[in-house]
Amino acid sequence: MKNKIIAIVVNVILCLIIVATCVVGFAGGNAVEVSGEHDEPYYSAGEGACGISLMFNVYQNTANVYKILDILDEYGAKATFFLGGSWADDNVDCTREIASRGHEVGSHGYFHKDHSAMNYRQNIDEISPSVKLLNAILNTKITLFAPPSGAFNDGTLSACAYLGLKTIMWSRDTIDWRDSDINLIYSRATENITSGEFVLMHPMDVTVAALPNILSYIKSNGLALVTVSQNIGE
Repeated sequence: MKNKIIAIVVNVILCLIIVATCVVGFAGGNAVEVSGEHDEPYYSAGEGACGISLMFNVYQNTANVYKILDILDEYGAKATFFLGGSWADDNVDCTREIASRGHEVGSHGYFHKDHSAMNYRQNIDEISPSVKLLNAILNTKITLFAPPSGAFNDGTLSACAYLGLKTIMWSRDTIDWRDSDINLIYSRATENITSGEFVLMHPMDVTVAALPNILSYIKSNGLALVTVSQNIGE
C-alpha cells in the first residue's frame, strides 16, 4: 500500500513538471522581441491626398452611429470608424452595418486604455484582441489603429508594427465629446480645411446635428469624403 501511494505521488509530480514545461515552452514560443523599428503615426494624408477623411471613434451611443451612417449615405460620403473592441463585441450587428455600407473599420483598442502608460507587451495585449475580434466579425483584415485620446509611446508604435497596423492620429479635433455647441463643432471641422486632413469625431448628439452642414461645406468646396486608407493611398 505504501509503495502504491509513493508511486501515485511520483506520477503526480511528474505530470506537474510536464505541464509546467509545456506552459513555459508555449509562453516562450509566443514571446515577441521588440525591434524598436516602427512607422511614425499618420496625422494627415499629406501631399497627393484625394480628399478629407472623417474619423469616428466609437465606444458608446450606438443609436447615434446608425444616424451617422444614414447621414453619410445621404451625402454619398465614406468615413473610417475606429471601434472599441468591448463596444464591437456588444454591437456586432452595428459593426457589420458600418462595413456593409462601404465604410472602413479600424481598431480603437479593447477597453479605451491609456496606451502611453503601457509597455510594448501591454500594448500588444490591449490591441491584438480588438483586431482579432473585428477580423472575425467582419471576415476581413484590420490595418488601422487609433489610440484612445491620442495617447501612445514607442511601445505602442512597435506593437502596431508587429501587428501590421498603421497608427492613425488626426489633423483637427472637433472635441465633440466635450462641447455641445453645434456651431463650434462645425467650425472646428471645416475652417480652412484642405485636402488630406483627418477630422476626429465621435457619435455624440451634437455631432449628429452638425454633420449635415459639415458634409455640405466639404462637398461644396470640391473635396471628396473618403476613408483613411483611400486617403493615404492604401
